[in-house]
Amino acid sequence: MNRKVFITLPFLLFFFEPAHMKESPNTIAESIIIQDREFNTDALPISLTLNPDLGIVSAPYFNAEIIHRARDAKRGLYEIRGTVTPKGDYLVMFPDGGHYGGAGKRGEGKVNDMLAYRSSDKGKTWEGPTVAFDIDYNQHGFIPFIPKGSERIYAFGTQPIWDMYEPETHGLSENAPIGYRYSDDDGRIWSEVRIIRPKNDPDFRGMSVMRMTETDSGTWLLGSHEADWSYIPIMTRQYLLRSEDQGRTWELLPGQRHGGWYAKGFNRMDEGRPINLGNGNVFLMTRTATGYLWGSWSKDDGKSWTYPKPTPLVHPDAPPMLFKLSDGKTLIAFHHNRSKIQTADLAGNRSQHYDRSEIWFSISVDGGRSWSEPQFVFATALEPFFDNIWRDFNTSYLDAFIDNGVINLFCPHRWERVLYLKIMEKDLYKFPTRKQFLD
Repeated sequence: MNRKVFITLPFLLFFFEPAHMKESPNTIAESIIIQDREFNTDALPISLTLNPDLGIVSAPYFNAEIIHRARDAKRGLYEIRGTVTPKGDYLVMFPDGGHYGGAGKRGEGKVNDMLAYRSSDKGKTWEGPTVAFDIDYNQHGFIPFIPKGSERIYAFGTQPIWDMYEPETHGLSENAPIGYRYSDDDGRIWSEVRIIRPKNDPDFRGMSVMRMTETDSGTWLLGSHEADWSYIPIMTRQYLLRSEDQGRTWELLPGQRHGGWYAKGFNRMDEGRPINLGNGNVFLMTRTATGYLWGSWSKDDGKSWTYPKPTPLVHPDAPPMLFKLSDGKTLIAFHHNRSKIQTADLAGNRSQHYDRSEIWFSISVDGGRSWSEPQFVFATALEPFFDNIWRDFNTSYLDAFIDNGVINLFCPHRWERVLYLKIMEKDLYKFPTRKQFLD
């Protein structure tokens, strides 16, 4: 018998293995919940459609397909990131296999590979997968970065190198060096890793998987956070890594560990996404457990920042998904637009898992200070399969890049498949608000 899917996920419960598997991972649920309203999947509001092949209920204003399924559904795949390469190809990379944070000791813990797909025809067809980095340690997400005027593409991110990473240390299984590789042949061959050693905290360890930015003056800004799971509830602190000399030297802001930003009363803040606003102005959007995305602003090229505060965007304990439209000014934030009562205790708050199953977007034309009314994109519509609500309901960790007026979106749907969506910027106004199909 079909069970109801509640469309309403936590931090990284990557260490959880499903107790048992059911007969099919792709069964459409009999009914779903969107924004606390239940709908039969065969009797949806007129503005929504069901796509059984993709396993989603959506507004009908985009094209979509699944371009990859995890090699092992139980282990899954993780954060997907894509970019337009210097020569114009689309390059998408993601770790396939277990998450690095639950991998264990050297020799026992190589569980994933960084896989790559490439398209030379604007996403119509894809070549892959290939293994991007053939290395002996696990990978986190790929943060693509191409400096202005450069033909070099960088791959920034967490680097859990065995000799520099202590996954068995109680509470510190996520904290690893942050570093980068680069490619001068359009992302086909990559350099060895370079580790970032901030001048004010050379042994910094953390996690970086959110997109970075470059300011008008050429300053590079990369978000990173540290987490200590030995605290009950967990303690996290948000930082920015800043470089004025194209990655040769770095500074940790707002200061060395453990002086990062956090939401008071929750002892947490993580996964910050900086984005350049121009003329020395930068916006930083961060994940919190407060039920809202938070924001911070800099007017001096990222040297100093306002203390983060809540934005109006409703969001559970999940990452920011923030991008800039092709006019170079308008910000678009994809968010879940639902959040039950929040606590800092991730393990004890199951609503945070369910709350990651809808995708909406809001627009800002004033640098993230105010936002438009949320508009609905899609929600998962599949029957639970993994006996793990962090897996069964995930639509979070979206990535996007905009090319010639097309928003190319990549979603690690249920941490098991790469869902690829293409939305025309000119069609954004068509997506329904809550009032248009719920009230």
